[in-house]
Amino acid sequence: MKSIDNYGEIFSPAFGPAAPGSEAVTLPFIDDALLVTPNNTIPDISAIKSLGEPLYSLKIGCIGAAVCEMRLWSAQQELPAGLIKADLRRLINLWPQALVEAVSRGKQLAAWLHENQFCGVCGDKLETSPLVPARRCAACGFAAFPRISPVCIVLVTRNDEVLLARSPHFTPDIYSVLAGFVESGESVEACVHREVEEEVGIKIQNLRWFGSQSWPFPHSLMLGFLADYAAGTLVPQAEEIEDAQWFRRDNLPALPRPWTIAYRMIQSWLDQESH
Repeated sequence: MKSIDNYGEIFSPAFGPAAPGSEAVTLPFIDDALLVTPNNTIPDISAIKSLGEPLYSLKIGCIGAAVCEMRLWSAQQELPAGLIKADLRRLINLWPQALVEAVSRGKQLAAWLHENQFCGVCGDKLETSPLVPARRCAACGFAAFPRISPVCIVLVTRNDEVLLARSPHFTPDIYSVLAGFVESGESVEACVHREVEEEVGIKIQNLRWFGSQSWPFPHSLMLGFLADYAAGTLVPQAEEIEDAQWFRRDNLPALPRPWTIAYRMIQSWLDQESH
């Protein structure tokens, strides 16, 4: 097994039955949890032999010439000796970006496979398509594709201040930008305006695109926007927002981890201010 530092810089998603190759990165999952060594490295094949045959074995992409294969066992399977379930949020800070992207895809596909064992229309057993990520029902034709849940995230500024808030679910002392799920039948732009007004009671203007980030907790896609304050007074939404404040760049609170799109948005604002 190669060192994770040598996995290259680019991950290219793919899908299909796993096949032997000269180079392979095997990602073992129990349910949707990746198995790693106590040193936070991907285990060798020999370390997972005691698991027996996996429920699923799929090619999920490539890192350079190395094929990435995920193997999935049920939640009832006992952990092999010497392996632990990975804390993916922590590993994102430790591993190369390409490997993180491969593991994130594996985690999302593992959740999809676990959640779609039987047809939601007729109850018959679903089978995995050999060429595309789809679970198909031979009895009624229903197809279940991996779920992607769009989440809008927005950095709001007012002159030389930035709006940051904290949820009661956050790590203590951490503040971040506002975010919320897109509702059925709603545009992402409408979602941004609605979420800001619902969560802190203000109106925004001059909405513009920032960027996106896949977020495998468990299957979100973060859609980042920038916006300017328009009107209103901050009134945090009960039970959703513990605190919300305008912060100057010289008195910022503790921020999200650097690999998050929220941190990158805040850092982008700081970089602009510094110039």
